[in-house]
Amino acid sequence: MPVKWLDEPEEHDYPAAASYLSLIASQDEVKALVKDLKKAPVTHQKAKDILRASQLALLDETNAHVRSDLIKVHRGEKLSPILLVRGSIRRGAALEIADGYHRVCASYYTDENTDIPVKIADFPSQGE
Repeated sequence: MPVKWLDEPEEHDYPAAASYLSLIASQDEVKALVKDLKKAPVTHQKAKDILRASQLALLDETNAHVRSDLIKVHRGEKLSPILLVRGSIRRGAALEIADGYHRVCASYYTDENTDIPVKIADFPSQGE
């Protein structure tokens, strides 16, 4: 069954992204990233590529949040697009899934080539 997606992330996704990003970035950087995510256009990326670029493991289907998203997919409910912060090959920084890791994993289980709507922000330049 194909995954259905909302046109835009849900409003509560942005504070969730900010909460995660506050663990790896300064308060000013988090504010800038969330602002950039809100205004970023929705593009599409494959589930397998998001996981590879993030260097995160595929969560098991039995994970409560992944399973919840898989149930939504099977019910035909729409999932919220994913919020990403672009990584950097030069800095050796992986892509950050600011919000939506479980949704990416659930989408992968339906089809690793699933096109996922995403919003991507670039981390503020660090002398690149």
